[in-house]
Amino acid sequence: MSRASVIDTPRREPMRIAGDLVHSDRVIEVRYPWTGEVVATVPKASVEDVRRAFRIAREYQPTLTRHERYKILMKAGDIIASRKAEIARTITLESGLCIKDTTYEVGRASDVLLFAAQHALQDDGQCFSCDLTHHGKQRRVYTMREPIMGVISAITPFNHPLNQVIHKVAPSVATNNRMVLKPTEKTPLSALLLADVLYEAGLPGPMLTVLTGDPREIADEMLTNEHAEIVTFTGGVPIGKYIASKAVYKRQILELGGNDPIIVLDDADVEKAADLAAGGSYKNSGQRCTAVKRMFVHEKIATDFTEALLARTRAWTYGDPLDPKVDMGTVIDEQAARLFERRVNDAVAQGARLLHGNVRDGASYSPTLIDKVRGEMEVVREETFGPVSPVMTFKDVDDAIRQVNSTAFGLSSGVCTNRLDDIMRFVKELNVGSVNVWEVPGYRLEVTPFGGIKDSGLGYKEGVQEACKSFTNTKTYSLPW
Repeated sequence: MSRASVIDTPRREPMRIAGDLVHSDRVIEVRYPWTGEVVATVPKASVEDVRRAFRIAREYQPTLTRHERYKILMKAGDIIASRKAEIARTITLESGLCIKDTTYEVGRASDVLLFAAQHALQDDGQCFSCDLTHHGKQRRVYTMREPIMGVISAITPFNHPLNQVIHKVAPSVATNNRMVLKPTEKTPLSALLLADVLYEAGLPGPMLTVLTGDPREIADEMLTNEHAEIVTFTGGVPIGKYIASKAVYKRQILELGGNDPIIVLDDADVEKAADLAAGGSYKNSGQRCTAVKRMFVHEKIATDFTEALLARTRAWTYGDPLDPKVDMGTVIDEQAARLFERRVNDAVAQGARLLHGNVRDGASYSPTLIDKVRGEMEVVREETFGPVSPVMTFKDVDDAIRQVNSTAFGLSSGVCTNRLDDIMRFVKELNVGSVNVWEVPGYRLEVTPFGGIKDSGLGYKEGVQEACKSFTNTKTYSLPW
């Protein structure tokens, strides 16, 4: 496949330590997955760089008022909105995601900043009367939320290069905290760009440091540094569990993988359900923790549903990520695409039926539909983080709940039925963090609580509201009136 160059001269990006630009002779290359071209180089931070960043952050005491934080976040949102096309292109070049998806991501980032700005203005205290029992007193107990004493250590993944970062950075700013952020070395450009936007909007440099580097060299320092009080991580399960064992006696916020189902009952509108299944599986190249990764369909309508989904899969275009007409770009790299190809081939060898796709060319991997899938196949037993739609069947609600809960993951789910009794059974009995009726598993607002259980996380929630709670300490005091 001929792929014309889209890069004139690769950019050389500095790190941002306490807002200062730091160059380094040691660099990491950032490549465009569609062509393999180097689009930029970023500094390769050392352990000493990490220690210096934490030390500077810890020594700085933020004094921004609520209104000042509000203004910074709102101005940053305005800047991002004014540079929407440029930022979307940057995300596409570092990730291979199609321009449709990255343009949508930039819009989501503006939403995060808006909600964080609003939260900065909220009075987050409570008041309790103390004369509620016979031995009470005429006093009141009050609470207030304060920034943590130490520094937030944040580590983010590749699949939403801007949105995953801003979901940690914006709540940190809203709560007057200091953060040292290490974006993945695969997609660091959006994080550096966001830092520049916030500095331009007025954020003091020591409140946000962005370090780029090799996790094999600097990750342990991000987890164990004496000034790191909170470790917030979004990414895969093995790394999340490593963090849990390494970051001892630090507050840990771990948003890990998902193996999310869409469940289609026999009363469902098959065409509507197929629309949700296709979008949930193929948008963002299937690289979302909440992407539809297992499709459970009542055996009575399985044939009709699969045919409807097949039509949508065939129509889902993929190719040049910068082509505004394309529905899907690449996955993050060739290694990931090869994994999806191998898992689908293994499933077919074990009795699954390939209906469309499983075509790979470098990091480009087609929308892929298979049916007759069983739960023990690796393609559904593990999180397949790409555009693969595995169709499975169930006999009744009990069977569907059993199959959904059989996985090690418990992030989110989508349910397609109009029967309220069945809906409430799924809400109560699915071992997941979210249940969305007539929606994809990934549906949420940027402000609403989000997170999973089991291997998907520790039960703590993200989203602007919950992140602001996690990034603060509650202080209680009482007064005689």
